[in-house]
Amino acid sequence: MNGVHDMGGMHGFGPVTLEKDEPVFHGAWEGRVFAMQRATFFLGLWNLDLARASVEHLPPPVYLGVSYYDKWRLGLESRLMSYGLVGADELRAGHALHPAKPVKRKLAAAEVDKSLQRGSYGRPAQAPARFAPGAAVRTKNINPTTHTRLPRYARDRVGTIEAVRGCHVFPDSVVLGKGEDPQWLYTVVFDGKELWGEQAAPGLKVSIEAFEPYLEPA
Repeated sequence: MNGVHDMGGMHGFGPVTLEKDEPVFHGAWEGRVFAMQRATFFLGLWNLDLARASVEHLPPPVYLGVSYYDKWRLGLESRLMSYGLVGADELRAGHALHPAKPVKRKLAAAEVDKSLQRGSYGRPAQAPARFAPGAAVRTKNINPTTHTRLPRYARDRVGTIEAVRGCHVFPDSVVLGKGEDPQWLYTVVFDGKELWGEQAAPGLKVSIEAFEPYLEPA
């Protein structure tokens, strides 16, 4: 979807300041949010794409005004409420007020290490790959109202297929409830001037991972 989260190529946000010796978490609550994220994935109700989509729907003032892990927290709260696992009144109270909704799967202590590893999104191919390394492609000028992995700055631009990354779960279909709909994934390389015009730094190259439905022959 088009939204404030899609910040690639946007101006006016100032420099990115690196924090020396930055800790993994700036507060204990961030670690708890991380743990809840990993644990709730084991419920089997959503995947990474649906998690990202819930964060993307945050209102712009909220998205720009909170920290990284606060975005995670708010997205998680939204998903838990949408599946009826938590009520808004319980979030306000800070504790359970209603009987727990049954779930099919929970994170067991023996699976904690496994929960820290991202699962594979690779799937068997449904058809041969349409493009090969070296092929010139143009990205489509799409403007979906739901989640997509094609950033705005790289739409309707000509690039070159650098590598074929296999067939993977298609995020755009998952968030619409249409299933995994596996699609071929490619690394596409663009010349900086194709994306940013003549003001791009000489020799600049930008690569993205793009699913086949985003692409057409150039």
